[in-house]
This record gives sequence, C-alpha cells and structure tokens, in this order.
Amino acid sequence: MVFSKKPLVGIIMGSGSDSRIMSGAAETLDRFNIKHEDQIISAHRTPSRLSEYAQHAEEMGFDVIIAGAGGAAHLPGMIASYTVIPVIGVPILVYNDRHHRKTDTEKFSAFGGLDSLLSITEMPSGSPVAAVGVNKAGNAGIYAMRILANKFPELKKRVKQHKSDQHESVVKESEMMKKQGLSTFAKKRFK
Repeated sequence: MVFSKKPLVGIIMGSGSDSRIMSGAAETLDRFNIKHEDQIISAHRTPSRLSEYAQHAEEMGFDVIIAGAGGAAHLPGMIASYTVIPVIGVPILVYNDRHHRKTDTEKFSAFGGLDSLLSITEMPSGSPVAAVGVNKAGNAGIYAMRILANKFPELKKRVKQHKSDQHESVVKESEMMKKQGLSTFAKKRFK
C-alpha cells in the first residue's frame, strides 16, 4: 500500500558524500512504501537554496524532514529555523574520502561524529531538532514513520507489526543461543 501519491518526507544532506549514510533513511521508508524526496542542500555553500527548500517543503506538504550533516552539522538546525515541519537530524561521521589513506584510523574526523551530534542536539531553547545516533539514518526513517503513523492507520498497523517482528526475532535468537550454548552460538554467528 502506498500512503500518498506525493512525497511525505523530505530527505536532505549537506553533500553527496553523505548519501552513503542517508540512504539508510530512504531504504527504511521504501520498505514501507513511504514516498520521499531527496536533495543535496548545503547550509554553508547554498544558504539561499536552503531557505527556498524550506518553502518548497511546506508547499509540498511534507510531514517530516530528515536532515543529515557532518562536522559542524548546521543543516538540521538551519532548516528547522525556516519551517514548522518537524526535523529529524542525522549526525554524520565525516570521512576523509578526498585523500588517500593508509589505515582505517585516518578516515574519520577528529571527533568521531560527536561534533555533529552535539551541533544537532544542542539547539537553542525554542528551536528543537530531534536527533538520532551518529550515522543512524535508518532510525531517522523509523522515527519519521512513527510520526506518519498518527496520520495513516494502516501504517500504524505496519509499524506495530515491525515492532512485534523485532521482538520475535530476539526471542528466537535467544532460544537458539540457549540450545547451542554461548560459545558455539558466537562462533557460528561471527564466522
């Protein structure tokens, strides 16, 4: 079932390199047939485009905006300052993709995503942005679905089923571990 012919969620990110993380939100929404519109909008490099996008999002009737950004991560807070649409911020761990790296330790920002997380969560009083964990765009998709579930009863049923499926999966896994023993279970699981 498709819940709307038009997009209900806007997914924005500060740069194309953020797409590998933000695709998690799109994949989650796609699994539940929730239409979304995806764009790259930089709070620093295209500030006028940011204000235009906020107006566009309101005209389109988006119910939620998911905004991902790394480093100083101004995008979620800035889009929230332009609109009354709820914004879910996804802090992104910045990668050094533009430089050749010799080890995995060279590929991450100096702050390990904490800079982005704090920028998104520490908004001034009166200007809230919801936030998920670092690189947890899939969780942002789930949170957006929960917001939309209040509008669409059929989606609410599917979200409840999703939670039930998660519960059953954990119970099943626990039973398997009980039967096999912890050592055997771990060896099979992490081959």
